Amino acid sequence: MSASHFQQFLNEATTPDPSGDSRLGPDCLYGLYVSWAELHGLTPKPDQAFRAGMLRCGVDIRDSGLRMTGPAAADYILSSYPAVA
Repeated sequence: MSASHFQQFLNEATTPDPSGDSRLGPDCLYGLYVSWAELHGLTPKPDQAFRAGMLRCGVDIRDSGLRMTGPAAADYILSSYPAVA
């Protein structure tokens, strides 16, 4: 999958977190990606392909500097913490 697929994910489901209070780690970032892909009717790429795509987009998944936003964020939170729903 091209980097544009992953860049679209970043554009739609993440935002910079300058405060550092809510930065996404590797597992949460991938989980958010899975939610985003499923909401778009796409089959999520495996973790290794995701990590390579993030690298091509200039995102260090260990220190992304990103937080979640949008519909994929809500979907990820509700599927990760069903007691909240």
